[in-house]
Amino acid sequence: MNKPAFPPRSGGGKPKGLLERASEVFDFENALKGDGLPPLNIPADMIPSAPVPEAQPVRQSGAQSSDTPAGVNAAPRAHDWTGPVQCLDHDAMAEAGYLVPGAPVSGLGEEFRIIKRELLARIRGTHQQQPVPNGNVILMTSTHPGDGKTYCAINLAVSLAAESDLEVLLVDADFAQPGIPAALGLNPGQGVMDVLADPSLAVEDMVIRTDVPSFAVLPAGDRSHHDAEYLASARMDALIAALVSGRPDRVVIFDSPPLLAAAAAAVLASHVGQTVLVVRADRTTETSLRDAAGLLNGCAHIQLLLNGVKFSASGRRFGTYYGKDEGE
Repeated sequence: MNKPAFPPRSGGGKPKGLLERASEVFDFENALKGDGLPPLNIPADMIPSAPVPEAQPVRQSGAQSSDTPAGVNAAPRAHDWTGPVQCLDHDAMAEAGYLVPGAPVSGLGEEFRIIKRELLARIRGTHQQQPVPNGNVILMTSTHPGDGKTYCAINLAVSLAAESDLEVLLVDADFAQPGIPAALGLNPGQGVMDVLADPSLAVEDMVIRTDVPSFAVLPAGDRSHHDAEYLASARMDALIAALVSGRPDRVVIFDSPPLLAAAAAAVLASHVGQTVLVVRADRTTETSLRDAAGLLNGCAHIQLLLNGVKFSASGRRFGTYYGKDEGE
């Protein structure tokens, strides 16, 4: 089962976040800059776990944000979701190892709490930095199939949806192999590709609302031979605006195809504010990481999530605190 894990910290001081600790394993910053990337160096106490065409603008709401002063032009406020309501299959999610809304806190849940805090800090800004532009639109991708990106995307979305002031939309953007609705026990209908291909469709009507009010899913929709072209068009910008414009409390997560398997992920990177690159510690090579990094130059804020490892007894283990060892 794919589960994110990171090297244990040493010494005192402020605890390091998961993404920061992952960067100690992969020199990702240098990879993005094109500098020399050292060989993959997994600490000895980290044991790999088992694998587990252009079109008319998208229709947008004519409503204006209530925070906009009178007489000031502002982007239209995105509509509420109006798609069908379906219930998540909590039992199937638990069986597959996903976080389950409303379930007791687990070690895995704590790991994703740390991940989401770092992403939320860039969305909201801190006393040290301004909010990242478009930071509430996040791309989740990987280098190769099987790295665990969909697993991480679902868990991140469930964790974010637990926030009291957020509305989370998980978008199935892996158009060749869509699978998010099925993993959650939902029946997919029309989705992203249908909206991009047909200007008469409204994206809010395609969104599947769930029995968790703060969590919704947008299916991939019908397959298209022109998915990369649609994603590169101005119509995709309009679709994203129709999802988040005037809605700072919305977070949209795109689960894309692997970077080295399809062009869609690299194109999507130019539309989002943050990218999380899922890397398998026991599989990803230096060459693959370098190639993937080169395809993400459309996004200025890229972070690494190291997946497929677990700690030795001396490392940090949230699972033991909560009564069981996660990932064993």
